[in-house]
Amino acid sequence: MSETVKINRGLKGVYFERSAVSDIDGAAGELTYRGYSIHDLASQSSFEEVCYLLIHGELPTATELDGFDARLKAARTLPQAVFDIIAACKDGHPMDVLRTAVSALAALDLQSREIGEAAFVENGIRLISQVPMIVAAHEAIRNGRAPVAPDTDLSHAANWLWMLKGEKPSAEAARLADVDFILHAEHGANASSFAARVTIGTEANLHGAIVTALSTLAGPAHGGAAEDVMQMVHEIGTPENAAAYVKAKRQAREPVTGFGHRVYRKEDPRARHMREGVRQLGQEVGAPEWYEILQAVVAAMQPYARHGLNVNVDFYSGVIYQLHGIAMDLYVPIFAIGRMPGWVIQCIEQLRGNILIRPLTLYNGPAARAYLPLNQR
Repeated sequence: MSETVKINRGLKGVYFERSAVSDIDGAAGELTYRGYSIHDLASQSSFEEVCYLLIHGELPTATELDGFDARLKAARTLPQAVFDIIAACKDGHPMDVLRTAVSALAALDLQSREIGEAAFVENGIRLISQVPMIVAAHEAIRNGRAPVAPDTDLSHAANWLWMLKGEKPSAEAARLADVDFILHAEHGANASSFAARVTIGTEANLHGAIVTALSTLAGPAHGGAAEDVMQMVHEIGTPENAAAYVKAKRQAREPVTGFGHRVYRKEDPRARHMREGVRQLGQEVGAPEWYEILQAVVAAMQPYARHGLNVNVDFYSGVIYQLHGIAMDLYVPIFAIGRMPGWVIQCIEQLRGNILIRPLTLYNGPAARAYLPLNQR
């Protein structure tokens, strides 16, 4: 049997379901949400609009957007018990704290147990608003500060920065955070979205699937690239050192962080929006050297582009967070904040015509053999 079975390790190249949410053309380097180019959405939409688009399938009218935004803002609340849990595990990694807090919400919120598309939409809206609150509250508590109360006059992205830093962000900084969330909002059957679908396939609830997704995103092979890029930039130090750094990495057959992608063979289409954001924010805060180091690495890596080693979105994201003065261990939680609507709609899609996801493994262990009682071994 082993000679006739093809093993697709990591399920590479395997289509397990249909989806009407995002379309990734890796060869052309293109990404669309619900048919809309990521470039149009990143340059013209807000994160709230993109959330609505992903969940409901169409861009909202002004009235629909106002109503959806009001629901998001009304959900900016957390039970006191969640703050207590955050305080109890404040010394843990932010992703562990986030996962634990979302799991606590599942136990504290009776509505989280409901299964059905309407319930998933309602619970999803609440979680989209609560996840950034959890991340910001943990950052405050672990640094000996009281959590900053949300401001319902601010957008989703601006309120996130307000809760995180306790000061109102500039319009430019808020917009850059908004674009970052848009670019990370959805990306097909990536590891965390697939894991969430597997959970829903067992007829579990949405909160359980989001806990699964968070656990999967926490792995460095999935969500940790932005942090790795920032460590690389610190190691390089100056633009002049970039070429030697890349040469040494290539000679050692080691990867250069932020280049290459499981899907894209050309430049990640999301990268260009983060690139411009790094340049602008660097100028705003008086630290243009970070952008210059990144561009020097890009130039040094240019000979390898023909092999599919092009810039991905995480190459620029980490430096943006660094310029905001955000701790490195918050980079993956920020990814999770942006990915929330993508996880929600992936779970809703799985729920429609739900089926247990149960792939096979090809056995390659010992042949059938006789059992020996304990006293004969």
